[in-house]
Parts: sequence; C-alpha cells; structure tokens
Amino acid sequence: MLERSIGEFSRFAVIALGTAIFGFATTEWRWALVLGLGVYLFWILAQQHRFNRWLANGRRGPAPTVFGIWGEISDDFYRLQRRHRREKQKLHAMLRRVQDSTSALREGIVALEDDGNLAWWNPAAGELLKLRPEDAGQPLVNFVRDPGFVRYIHNNEPGARGPLTMPAPGNDARILQLELTRYGRDEALVIVRDITRLHNLEQMRRDFVANVSHELRTPLTVIAGYLETLEGSGMAPQPWQRPMAQMREQTARMTALVNDLLLLARLETSERESGREKITVSGLVERVAQEARSFSGGRHEITVDCQRDSIITGDATELHSAFANLVLNAVKYSPEGGPIELRWWVDGRGGHFAVRDSGIGIDPIHIPRLTERFYRVDAGRSRESGGTGLGLAIVKHVLLRHGAEMTVHSSPGRGSTFTLHFPEQRLATSSAA
Repeated sequence: MLERSIGEFSRFAVIALGTAIFGFATTEWRWALVLGLGVYLFWILAQQHRFNRWLANGRRGPAPTVFGIWGEISDDFYRLQRRHRREKQKLHAMLRRVQDSTSALREGIVALEDDGNLAWWNPAAGELLKLRPEDAGQPLVNFVRDPGFVRYIHNNEPGARGPLTMPAPGNDARILQLELTRYGRDEALVIVRDITRLHNLEQMRRDFVANVSHELRTPLTVIAGYLETLEGSGMAPQPWQRPMAQMREQTARMTALVNDLLLLARLETSERESGREKITVSGLVERVAQEARSFSGGRHEITVDCQRDSIITGDATELHSAFANLVLNAVKYSPEGGPIELRWWVDGRGGHFAVRDSGIGIDPIHIPRLTERFYRVDAGRSRESGGTGLGLAIVKHVLLRHGAEMTVHSSPGRGSTFTLHFPEQRLATSSAA
C-alpha cells in the first residue's frame, strides 16, 4: 500500500513539475495550475472509465491494462476474481461429489429451507415420497399429508425430536421412517428410510406372540380347574399330592406369563398415545402399597411418601401395572424385614415415582438390559420368586406411551432404586382437575 501511494505521488509530482516549468516559461501560473490539474483529473477519469466498463461487461477476460492507482486496483481485483473462480470451482466439484454420493444411498435425503420448503432431495427420497423436479420450493407438507408428520415437522420442542414411522404417500403397504434434524435458522434435513420389511417382521412376531398366548389361556384354565377339583375332592392318592402342588404352581406361573404376554401385545399394537384420564397419584400409590403389603404378608416394612395434590393424566390400568410391577419386584427381592420406600414428588422437571428396596442389588453391567423380555440377572432366584421376566418390559412400554422414562440406581448388596420420571405436561393439581 505504501509503494502504491509513493508511485501515485511520483506521478502527481511529475505533473506538478511540468506545470511549474510551463508556468515559469509563460508566467501564467494560474493557467498552468489549471492545465496541470485538468490533465491529472482527465487521466484518472479515463482509467476509471476503462475499469468501470470492464465491470459493466461482466468482468469477462482479464482486467484492462491501466496505470496509476486504478491499475493497482484493477490488478488486485483481477487476482481476487481468479481466486474466487478457483474457490467456486472447488465448491462446485465438492457439491457434485456430495450429490453423487447421496444419489447412491438407499436412504432418502431431503433438504428443507425457509421453514419447510423443498430445497433439494436425492433420487431415493423422490421415489419414496413421490417428489418431482417441479415440486422444488414448495412446502414438504403439501406432498406428505399424514397428520402425524405435520405435527412432527412443526414440533420445535427440544428433546422431543425422534424418528417417525408412517405409511408412504400413496402406498399404505409401504412403511417409512422419517427423522428430521434442524440446523441454521430455518434449514432442516429429513432422512427417509424404507422399513417395510422390518415392520412386517415385527408385526408377525407380535401377532404370533398374541395368538399363541391367547390360545394357551384355554388349556391352562382347564388344567387349573381340574387340579383344583382333584385337590378339593380329597380323592387324589397321597403320593400325588406333591406332584399336583407343583403342577398347580407351574400352572399359575404359566398363567401369569400368558397374561403378561397378552398385556405386552396390547401395549405394542394399540395406539402409541395413551389415554387422558385424570388419576389421583396418592390414591394410585396407596392402592399399590396395599397390594404389596398383602403380597408381602407382613414380612416387609412398606412406607409411602406422596404429595397429596398431584394429578397425572394417562391410562389408569397401564399406570397401575407399571407402578405395581416395580413395587412387587421390590417385595420379591428384598429380605424378610427389609424396608421398602415408595415416594412421589413433583419438581420443575415433572413428576417422579421412586421405589427403593433393601434387596440384593444389581451389578451395573446388567442395568442397561433390565427392560429386555425374559432377561434375568439371577434366573434361579427369579423363578423361585415366581417372576415371569416381563415386568420391566411392561414398565418400559407403559412409560413410552406416557412420554416418560426410567432410571435405575443400584449396586450389589446395597439395594436398588427404580425411579419413573413423567414430563410436566402429564401433570396437574387437584384444584385444576
């Protein structure tokens, strides 16, 4: 910059010197000054005109060859233009590579801008969502009209975003999973996957379990009835008493297992959103505590600490099942005389139901798998206590249907604490109810 200023000053000094010589020779200093300044300004304006004409013509070709400060500006501008062109070519090449790679994906990718308008999509997304090139710039909800998707795409609550499963537009036999990720101010990316095969396999599994469980109820009822009749009649020989008692015990266990499987099947196949009954939490907790005391037969000390003005909305039967499963598990796995604490409280994050026992505890490596079906930390102890291995799986599905979650804190020999966390929107006060 200093060199340019010196160069321009030198040119101005040359013109000034020529003007001084002309004025000395003619003794017309004023006219000489006017002439010198006019020549200098004309020269600058001529350079500026050439540069401006090059800009007006779209900057085609190299910048014009000019001198002075405008020459310096022209050269710098041309260098910046060449750098910009190289960067633009680089970005275009990168964009082509991205488009080529996304075009090869089987998952659909849709880019949204301006709060939901279609900006770009790959061929897989076009095939799955029935999008055409002329649809660009229009809202995606104009082509995916499923009410669940409309609510999903307009849901801006943090932490509420997750995959959405829905039928494909125009083809109910095809099942899609959509996941939306927002970035920037109004931009978003939608990932579309075809999960028809997985959905059908899962549906077959559910139907199989539900049908088999339903079919088993009748023979189990018959067996239990005959066993009860034989034991009550007193006609069974003495050597048969012990086998019949074991048969009755296993029949009861099988009946409980079938009932749990049917409940799980109902939770999985019914609508994801649970009911909106208003349930008094204190009444629910007291009822569960009373059932636990009857099941315990006075062998445990069961205490309740519950806020009295809490109301929770949901399905009363499902919530009772979830609460009861946790409390009865605490009774099963706590030693005789051990305390069991039931607690309900509300804070700024929602409502919480905790069951704390004094049992054998659980090694942390088992905790992530506790809600799996038939998963047992100690299979022998679970069977002795009459457990089906489905209680916590039922709890998990009930919580999913109520937008809640469960945390477990436990260590071997120190008991366990199971806590259910319900979102604030599920709660109300007795005065509001």
